[in-house]
Amino acid sequence: MNKKITIFLLSVLLTTSCKEKKKESKHFETADVIAVKTAAVESLALGSNINASGLVTTENETTYSFKIGGVVRGVFVEEGQFFRKGQLLATLDETEIRAGLNQSDLNVQKNERDYKRATNLYKDSVYTLEQVQNTRTGLDIARRQKDAVAFNARYAKIYATADGFVSQKVANKGEIVGPGSPVLLINETSHNNNYLLKVGLTDTEWASVKIGQKAMVTLDGYPDKKFESFVFRKSQAADRAIGSFQVELKLIMNDSKPAVGMFGKADIKTDQSEDLIVIPYNSLLEADGNKAFVYVIANNKVKKRPVTIARFENDKVFVKDGLQKGDKIAISNSAYLNEQSTIKIIK
Repeated sequence: MNKKITIFLLSVLLTTSCKEKKKESKHFETADVIAVKTAAVESLALGSNINASGLVTTENETTYSFKIGGVVRGVFVEEGQFFRKGQLLATLDETEIRAGLNQSDLNVQKNERDYKRATNLYKDSVYTLEQVQNTRTGLDIARRQKDAVAFNARYAKIYATADGFVSQKVANKGEIVGPGSPVLLINETSHNNNYLLKVGLTDTEWASVKIGQKAMVTLDGYPDKKFESFVFRKSQAADRAIGSFQVELKLIMNDSKPAVGMFGKADIKTDQSEDLIVIPYNSLLEADGNKAFVYVIANNKVKKRPVTIARFENDKVFVKDGLQKGDKIAISNSAYLNEQSTIKIIK
């Protein structure tokens, strides 16, 4: 009797254990099926913009100097100071200049008297025609010399030819300067519309940029502002120092006045466009620079595929290659997937 009871109890325990193993096995199989959300890959034609950086300058950079040498009497502006067109900026000591003007004036008066006397003597047949002509030539030469001295005297003062500001003050009061020696380095800023951002481009980028194309510029000095601009000038030769082609963007600054040399970044819009694949940011795996992976869905399985990233924009990723339009990719639970996983697609 006891033996029968023991056998019965063992059979009950064995049956219960088998049922539990079946339940565990069933639970294990369910856990291997991973629920994922999917998205269809789309393509979008985007403008191929050019990103570049450079330094702020102005349309015209000029060196002001005196035409003649002398002692600097005064420089009436300081570095960084703005000035108006026609404003007196610097002048030479005029002692020597006035002496030269007086000397040339006296020389003209003497030659006028010589010519008048020669004319009277010619009428009395004392002077020949050649002598009269020689005195006339001497008078003309003296007058031209006076004009030259007067011209040089006008350029013993420096007047601003346009609105601008002083970027560097080279000479000071009391210094002796020679003809053409730099006195002031200035940048013209007429109506605040002469600020430029000079950027360097590759040969391919240079060829794709045209005069008048629009761009958006951000300056380090104004981090919260974006300035509209357009392509103003293109160099026709590469800069030997840096090996790139220089392109100048004219900035629309409104009331802002940046410093020359301020660093800026530009986003230049071109006429070219390219088709790029667009995928959600959360579909990426193991992103490193412009390389990453995504899981592509096929027959309820996933396939890990490498992609090349063109750029990021908010929660979107633009892909150069690795995917085709119409591919389905996993956008959730990617961290739990591998190529042996069984998936269940959910909405």
